[in-house]
Amino acid sequence: MSANILVVDDEQTIRDSLQMILNEEGYKTDTASDGEEALEKITENNYDIIISDIKMPKWDGMQLLDKATNISPESLFIIMTAYASIDTAIDALRKGAIDYFIKPIEFDDLIIKIKRLLDYKKAAAENKTLRQRISAPVGFENIIGKSEPMQRVFNLIKQVAPTNSNVLIIGKSGTGKELVAKAIHYNSKRKDEIFLPINCGAISENLIESELFGHKKGAFTGATEDKDGLFKVADGGTLFLDEIADLPLALQVKLLRAIEDKKFMPVGGTVPVSTNVRIIAATNQDIYEKTKNGEFREDLYYRLNVVEIRLPSLNERREDIPLLVNHFIEKYCFEMGKPLLQVGNDTMRILLEHNWRGGVRELENIIERAVIFAAGNMITKNDLADYLRDESTPEFPEALKDAVKAFERDHIIKTIKKYNYDKEKTAGALNIGLSSLYRKMEDLGIPTKSWDED
Repeated sequence: MSANILVVDDEQTIRDSLQMILNEEGYKTDTASDGEEALEKITENNYDIIISDIKMPKWDGMQLLDKATNISPESLFIIMTAYASIDTAIDALRKGAIDYFIKPIEFDDLIIKIKRLLDYKKAAAENKTLRQRISAPVGFENIIGKSEPMQRVFNLIKQVAPTNSNVLIIGKSGTGKELVAKAIHYNSKRKDEIFLPINCGAISENLIESELFGHKKGAFTGATEDKDGLFKVADGGTLFLDEIADLPLALQVKLLRAIEDKKFMPVGGTVPVSTNVRIIAATNQDIYEKTKNGEFREDLYYRLNVVEIRLPSLNERREDIPLLVNHFIEKYCFEMGKPLLQVGNDTMRILLEHNWRGGVRELENIIERAVIFAAGNMITKNDLADYLRDESTPEFPEALKDAVKAFERDHIIKTIKKYNYDKEKTAGALNIGLSSLYRKMEDLGIPTKSWDED
């Protein structure tokens, strides 16, 4: 495709060489000897790509990048430098550059990269809904997963969302409890009202009652005016009580009364206030066990737990990892203005094998980091954090679909052996039904009858 390109460098030989090469490829190419001259041309012309040196008189490449981003945000900015450092490259990418080259420049690499960037620019222009889909704050599309455990979660959300029933979401950190709460709210009749989250464990015990129920002027030292609590602010909408298990016992009684009576008393108040909120609570703890120990009120537990949704950990739904990886790559490539990256098979094997103690949140952080450090058009294992690269991984087939199947087969066999060939216990450990285990064994070529006889 034809394109307008601006080359900015204080060395004339580099400007002339790049202009000649790019013109031969069919691109219309202008040049500038410093940042100030370049900015004048950027103001007067629309450039698809700006290629700029870092070290220049007057304005350097980083200053030009800052100014050009404001004047021509649609232009793709490439940095050239003979003073290569990863810090400079990352700083440029964070400020809006889409890529960088280290001098001396390999012209063939430059041409390939420019063609790829222009293809990306065209695709992005034709698909403006990409940003909306990635950044949309609500809906099922933001909860990624095709595994059987996640399908059960989706079905529960669809069934409970249209009701006004309270919901208790249980899951480890990083499993997406707030995403599920939002999906319930925005697929309910309250979707046009407020969704208000509060972390019960992040507010001090002497302040949380005031945060929830509000207070009257003079109720305590520092209460210089009336304040509405979250129960009032969320009236008509949904109140998401995250880390509910950390709520102090004294306040649990008042919360129970507010839920049952649909009324509450502000701190220092004398007149109860009516409220119409839906409660969605969440915890990463064994809250039922806490009721046995007297650490959480049993009556409040059952009032909150009208419908319980248990979220599987990422380790329990490894087949969703490729979907999540691609989703986060798409998200961060778009945010950083980089072309969509691919994932090498060795890299995906590492991600499939890793013990994800931090869940989906850990995976997202890993992919964000990898997108920053990826030098080519593919994320390799060298772009991953050190602790991931150091882990040993089994040899799987090259094709991604076959690699996932090979991992599943290996994992199921190891689990069956661990539970002494007891398939009911194995199914429980894998968090799937017994019939699903038999079906997977047949699909993966694991003999079912012979295992029973061993």
